[in-house]
Amino acid sequence: MAPERVVRVLFLSMGNAARSIMAEYLLRRLGHGRFETFSAGVLPRGEVHSLTLKVLRERFRLEPEGARSKSWEELRGERFDWVITLCDKAHEAWAVWPGQPRMAHWDEPDPVAFEGSEAAREQLFVQVGRELSQRLDLLCALPVEKLLHLPHEDVQAAVPL
Repeated sequence: MAPERVVRVLFLSMGNAARSIMAEYLLRRLGHGRFETFSAGVLPRGEVHSLTLKVLRERFRLEPEGARSKSWEELRGERFDWVITLCDKAHEAWAVWPGQPRMAHWDEPDPVAFEGSEAAREQLFVQVGRELSQRLDLLCALPVEKLLHLPHEDVQAAVPL
């Protein structure tokens, strides 16, 4: 029996400071080696938000070693099986990626942009992390063969996340 192929996934947001970083590290854990994960931003902030790191460490027991905010331009030469946009602005900015990966769009609120008390801000970071974790659990439940061979036009219907 041939070994299962690893699915390469890029999470794309505007700033690459919270949502896409969380998704990248959550899928690394939840996917148990079935996925190779990356994240990037259309207009990266240049640093990962401190609450992103805190929530990943304290709420999800993950060590986001090497997490950094980077531009999608850094990854232009990479081939991905999936690109998942995490906000409407990134989805609108989406250009056709070389290799035509399958695409999904999960619109998540931007916890970095939220204005409120520190406790309320942290609560939103946790909420976004939980929502991403739930969606990623559903993604992980699909067999790799299905993830790699869905016709492009059927992706949103097959992965209603």
